[in-house]
Order: sequence, then structure tokens, then C-alpha cells
Amino acid sequence: MENFNQIFTSLAENGSIGLNLDILETGVINIAALVGILIYTGKDFLGSILQERKSTIVKSVQDAEDRLNEANRRLSEAQKQLSQANVVISEIRNETRSAKTNLLKSDANIAKKELTNRFDRAISSFRSKERVIFLEVKQQIISLVLNRSASQAKETFGSKKRARALINDTIQKLEGDLL
Repeated sequence: MENFNQIFTSLAENGSIGLNLDILETGVINIAALVGILIYTGKDFLGSILQERKSTIVKSVQDAEDRLNEANRRLSEAQKQLSQANVVISEIRNETRSAKTNLLKSDANIAKKELTNRFDRAISSFRSKERVIFLEVKQQIISLVLNRSASQAKETFGSKKRARALINDTIQKLEGDLL
């Protein structure tokens, strides 16, 4: 603290800070000699430490470069695998689309065949019912015609005598035509 006070006292007396150019008074020669001695004596010690530090740094840099090269190699492999996976995914998507299309076509064909079979069965059932109805109508018409014919015959041939006479006449005519 005393030196600190001397500096401020010196500044207060002189009024300013100045540069001392006297080499002997400033001790620059002593400092230069001290630095030279330190460098000469500490060269081996400092050289070995610096050499070790340099080799450690070089080794660390080399290891970092090796890791960088390995990472780049892995990155390129991963990119190749990604592109191959994208190709496989694209192929799978295309196969899925074609399979889906084929299944839809197959389902459509099956549905079409099933509808055709149902339609054919409906038509055959309709035709069968049409025949049955036609036969029933034919039977009813025949029955009606027979009933009307019978009733008209009864009206026309009201009595048995007249019917016998008409039958006998018809038989005689037929006999005459046959002879």
C-alpha cells in the first residue's frame, strides 16, 4: 500500500505521468537478461511440455477428423439405406394399389356374376310362374267354355226326346256318309 501512496504522491508533485527513457534506471536490461536466462534454462522443460501439448492437440484433432470421417461415412450409408427404403416403400405402395385394384375388380366380377345368377333365377322363376298362371287361366277358360256349352246344350236340347232325335239324326247321316 505504501508503493501505491508513493505513486499518487509522485503524481501530485510532478503533475503528470511521464515516460522514463533512462535504460539503467528503469531496469529494462535486467528484465531482458532475466527473460533470456529463463528461456535458455527453461527451453528443455518448456519444449517438452509444449511438445507433449502439441502431440496431444494433434492427436485430438486427428481423432476428431477420424470421427468426422466415420460420421460422414455412416451418414452416406444411412442416406443410401433411406433411398433404398423409399424405393421399397414405393414398390410396396404400387403393389398394394394393384392388389387393391385387382381385389376390387374381382369383387366387382363376383358381384356381377352373383347379380347375373340372381337375375337368371328371377327370370326362370317368373317364366315358371307365368306358365303356371297360363295353365290355370287355360283351365278356367276350358271350364267356363264347358259350363257354357253344357248350359247351352241343355237350353237347346231342353228335353231328352229332342236330344235323342237329334243324336239319331246325326248318327243316320253319318252312316249314310260312311256307306
